Amino acid sequence: MNQLELLLRIAIGFIVLLSMARWAGRKEISQMTFFNLVSAIAFGSIAAALVVNSAVSIVNGVIALVGWAAFTVLTDQIHLKSKKARKLLVGNPVIVINKGEIMEGALRQTRLDADSLQARLREKNIFSLSDVDYAIFETDGKLSVLKKEGKQTVTKSDMKIAKTSSDFVPLSTELVSDGIVNVQNLAKMNKDQLWLNQQLQQAGIQSAEDVFYAEVQPDGKLYIDKRDDLLH
Repeated sequence: MNQLELLLRIAIGFIVLLSMARWAGRKEISQMTFFNLVSAIAFGSIAAALVVNSAVSIVNGVIALVGWAAFTVLTDQIHLKSKKARKLLVGNPVIVINKGEIMEGALRQTRLDADSLQARLREKNIFSLSDVDYAIFETDGKLSVLKKEGKQTVTKSDMKIAKTSSDFVPLSTELVSDGIVNVQNLAKMNKDQLWLNQQLQQAGIQSAEDVFYAEVQPDGKLYIDKRDDLLH
């Protein structure tokens, strides 16, 4: 492989890799799931082989990049449309601290130890485990934390502002996702689907199938996002 061919391979590899990365979608490194990371590594490996390996023809290298990008986009589409596929590809968030108690089994599941957990809490400006009510290890590797009531920042109740609802849940609770009702979460709240249907009808929605996502917020209000929202 002469220098001219090497420069040509570098230019083609760079242009195709950049184009395919833009086509496959954009996501910050901090938001990348395991699948996104594997896909990005594969992109880089294929591009490197195209540039430095003379045994790989330019045509085959470009086909490999385009093919991998197409596979990535297809998988992302399945990921968006199927909740089961999302669980398979990225897993589920894991509660590692529940009502102030560390869940040792959950820590083992997420391959965290006590030191790692404390380090992640310090990143949230939390320097004592006793300040934490809930901590959830997200699928992108981040830790979401809810402090105990006495350790939280000023709230409406602290400022003597009356609540709009007497209902309270410690965390936002998913009720509908992709048009599918989460019956287990309803049961945990001592509610049934009839109650949910009544709430949706009050919001002008006839069926849970018309809902993309709905959750009960900590203040008891129901947040609803309809399917097929249009940008204005």
